[in-house]
Amino acid sequence: MPADLIDGEGEDIVHALVTAAKSGDVSAGRALLDRLVPPRRDRPVAFALPALQTAADAAKAMGALTAAVASGTLTASEATELARLVEAFTKALEVADFETRLAALEQRLGTMR
Repeated sequence: MPADLIDGEGEDIVHALVTAAKSGDVSAGRALLDRLVPPRRDRPVAFALPALQTAADAAKAMGALTAAVASGTLTASEATELARLVEAFTKALEVADFETRLAALEQRLGTMR
């Protein structure tokens, strides 16, 4: 089994990779970094998302995101992540509006009885 071949040799292997990387072996350096330093999946995005209070604000925010991608200020994936926030806000607005309408309807029906 391949794992048996390196059993107990980890320290020597890592030392050899470090030595090779220090000598300019790019493949050894890449192997070390790939295993020891995980790639960063996300980073803070410097983008002033318009304040969200209403559905109209959400539409403005989506327009701003689209413009930012078009101008190169944001990558498409960064804008997609921010658009998910705007979408979640919009859904929260819809739920709040539904609850308000339902409560008003229940109140009207209650007074009709």
